[in-house]
Amino acid sequence: MAVRYFDLAEDVAEGFWCLGHPLDSEGRELDDPWQFTRGALAHFTGQVRFPLSLEGKARDFSHAAFGTPVVHARVASLFKELAPEGVELIPVEVDSHSGPYFILNATRAIACVDVEASEEVNYWKEEDGFPEKVGTFFSLYGMRIDPSKVGDAKVFRPSEWDVALIVSEDIKEAMERAGITGAKFKEVTGPSTVDPVMRAETKKRRELWDQAQAARESFWRGLGTLEAGSVISMVLGGDWPAGSQAWRVIRRPSGNTLVVTDGLSAPFADILDRPTAGFGFELAMETPEALPDLEKSWLVQLLERVGNELAGHEKLRGALERGTLSMEVAGTHLPETLLTQEGRAAVLLGMATDSLPARFPVPGGDVRLVTVKALLPSELKWMLQQGRGGAAELARRFTEAGDGHVSRSWRQPVV
Repeated sequence: MAVRYFDLAEDVAEGFWCLGHPLDSEGRELDDPWQFTRGALAHFTGQVRFPLSLEGKARDFSHAAFGTPVVHARVASLFKELAPEGVELIPVEVDSHSGPYFILNATRAIACVDVEASEEVNYWKEEDGFPEKVGTFFSLYGMRIDPSKVGDAKVFRPSEWDVALIVSEDIKEAMERAGITGAKFKEVTGPSTVDPVMRAETKKRRELWDQAQAARESFWRGLGTLEAGSVISMVLGGDWPAGSQAWRVIRRPSGNTLVVTDGLSAPFADILDRPTAGFGFELAMETPEALPDLEKSWLVQLLERVGNELAGHEKLRGALERGTLSMEVAGTHLPETLLTQEGRAAVLLGMATDSLPARFPVPGGDVRLVTVKALLPSELKWMLQQGRGGAAELARRFTEAGDGHVSRSWRQPVV
């Protein structure tokens, strides 16, 4: 009978403790906290202590920061009995709890992931900006392993995806019989649960997304120095075409910072028979101001809100297609100089500029690069009073003043 294996993870729930960054005996953070999750013997030999980052009820099995498995002596004794050659049990202290507790360090890493049987595997690419990771797993869903490659191991980490801790069925059953708290198991052996049709659709969706991403990446690089990765961690879900949201940062030759949306023109996730260009536009917001904490900066927050408003409202997108568009968004945490009496912030979208291309190609068609200009409250009030033609006149005045589409948190109004 084939041996079954399971991914052992923490069963996250409210009301339980959360363990923080491992510390040494002097209270200093360990330089290499990942050493306990690599599938090899740890190199730190001193006393380890875990502070509580969140108070709560103790558990027999927990993940501390960096995915470090921390277990009560009850769990440690089970592994010592059933897999003595496969684990390193490192005594640790946990603040305010007597224990005893141990780091459960699996000391073997085995190349065993069955890519074909797994639901979805994505790889790091050169354009991601981490050359040392190219060709390795970026993400893995619905993992399946090949038991024939495991040998007699009862606890190990897949070398291709060492964030996972794999245990054999007898260890799983022993933990369940002992009533170990905090653990959950997901089988990684047995027949693949992936529908072949769904797999083909996922593959096609990824191909279309990668092609569009490569085209956008090439265009962004032509505008200046493109920083690796997203300025904000990618957000999954929402109303963007591919179901994910991202923003990129470009350092312009002038010294300005240009932040752009990266996905409003991504292919629609539900159209697989041809390339599409999503909503057909991306947003761009440029400033000469220093933005030390870029992710929390006023410019990024403002651009994020504008992008999400457009993604969620078809009428706004239709109005934008006809030319320039003014709109208001929530002003929370934005500079007071940009806020109306109602606490809102206004922008003007679609100003023409000679310093940025108006469009760029992707496999699904042409994409419009829409500039976003932050307005002062007095400018918004004046524009609304002018009625039709007010936005165009405001754009003309910005160009005449020399600032054009560039945004600042404070400047002299043009009205």
